[in-house]
Amino acid sequence: MFNAAFLSNLVSDSEDLARRICAARVHFEARGLPWSFWVCHGLLPPKLRRRTIFERSGLRHAVQLPGMCADRLLPPKRALPELEIRRVGDEATRLAFCDIGCACFHVPLDWFREIFLRQGIWEDGFVGYVGYWQGQAVATAATVTAAGAVGVYNVATLPTHRRRGHGEAVVRYALEQARRESNCERTILQATEHGLSLYLSMGYRTVTAVDVYASE
Repeated sequence: MFNAAFLSNLVSDSEDLARRICAARVHFEARGLPWSFWVCHGLLPPKLRRRTIFERSGLRHAVQLPGMCADRLLPPKRALPELEIRRVGDEATRLAFCDIGCACFHVPLDWFREIFLRQGIWEDGFVGYVGYWQGQAVATAATVTAAGAVGVYNVATLPTHRRRGHGEAVVRYALEQARRESNCERTILQATEHGLSLYLSMGYRTVTAVDVYASE
């Protein structure tokens, strides 16, 4: 999940794609790490989007995520709960961020802690928030601002607190803080099946797809 390679620019042809897959494999296998390859359709010619191309390179298709964009958010369609929302910045909020992510993304807790308990990640443009309802940490969201857009990540709500507006409240708060700090309103994200309807209601539109392939 975290050992990931991405396309940084447009792929020209099959040989170019093969070189990029090979470069990623050499990088991660030299370190003895399992890895994943995230492929945005907008950077890949249609004829190269066939999954068999990646399967022949030893990569299995894991999931396809809608790539979404909103130039400006729509107002909420319902009254959102008044959560206490804290910016991740101390051990308590980092632990809460990890616990909620583990519960929602079905990823081992030690994976999350290996990444998000490091102080450095929170000092390099990755900004996280935890929403608390009646003192309990229930939802998270994070942002990264770059290249004229605010990327939205790690949107998660504990299963027992879903469909109450908790996740939307934290996302909107995180985006408002990013807008104030960067004056940037355009936002992007990769949606999951569970979050798609929420993002559509917030004004996001699907503009591409992201295929995630995992090493065998």
